[in-house]
Amino acid sequence: MMSSVKVESVVKVGALIGEGPVWEESEQTLLFVDIVGKKIHRWSPSTNQIQSVETSDMVGFAVPRRCGGYIAGVGRCFVAVDWSTQAMTSLLEVDEDKPNNRLNDGKVDPVGRLLAGTMAREVRPTELERKQGSLFSVTSDLTVNKHLSQVDISNGMDWSLDQKTFFYIDSLALTVDAFDYDIITGHLGNRRVVYRMEEGEGLPDGMTIDVEGHLWVACYNGGRVINIDPATGVRLRSVSLPAMKTTSCCFGGPDFSDLYVTSASLGLDQSEMRQQMEAGHTFKVTGLGVKGRPPCLFSG
Repeated sequence: MMSSVKVESVVKVGALIGEGPVWEESEQTLLFVDIVGKKIHRWSPSTNQIQSVETSDMVGFAVPRRCGGYIAGVGRCFVAVDWSTQAMTSLLEVDEDKPNNRLNDGKVDPVGRLLAGTMAREVRPTELERKQGSLFSVTSDLTVNKHLSQVDISNGMDWSLDQKTFFYIDSLALTVDAFDYDIITGHLGNRRVVYRMEEGEGLPDGMTIDVEGHLWVACYNGGRVINIDPATGVRLRSVSLPAMKTTSCCFGGPDFSDLYVTSASLGLDQSEMRQQMEAGHTFKVTGLGVKGRPPCLFSG
């Protein structure tokens, strides 16, 4: 018997581009960013309180560090964030030869390496100079490696349960791709398509994996999150959301059975805003009957 799936708006802050949700197990809080709003938000479900810090430029992601605090992608810089003092310290910069680029999505692999990609700054949502982005990794000693170039919009990432496959989204390609992944060296190889977006699904954006090894992909301009089996390329189910610009998702809650989904309001016209009063909110999807995994912490 399938449990009944429920979608509710839980963080009613109207983000311009809500993105990059990460469940912080130690704090039982949800961390996410507003890229264009230049803010990192931390929301507590138990108190319904939201704390925010402002960033000096667009912020693509923020992820927890093992040593405490966060590392965030601000502009083209990887920045250490001390939440208690709101101090930000730039650690390193990428794409120095591309001043119009910025960091977008970032995620930590199972050994604590941070992967993050860049893209050209958009003229309007999804309108940008093509093939300007790259995908980088950052190790604990802040060594940077470039793994991919010629990327349009570097987006969703996650790793298979056996750590041998890296799943990756370059949004404008309209596919979810897989690579062979060497967890020791971080090397990527053998790129292939595991899912091709269908009519009406919009652009693939942020992504997470569940304990069954299935992917949950937020569909930008599709108003949904789709669940796909990367082994067969089959869409298993689709969850509709009351915001068309669905941006990313992560599992959270005390037992990782809640799916948190971020969304965007930027780029909606007035009539769309009236129809989507909850655009830019963060949603909680319950009753999916599946759990996710705790996020990995950056080792640096």
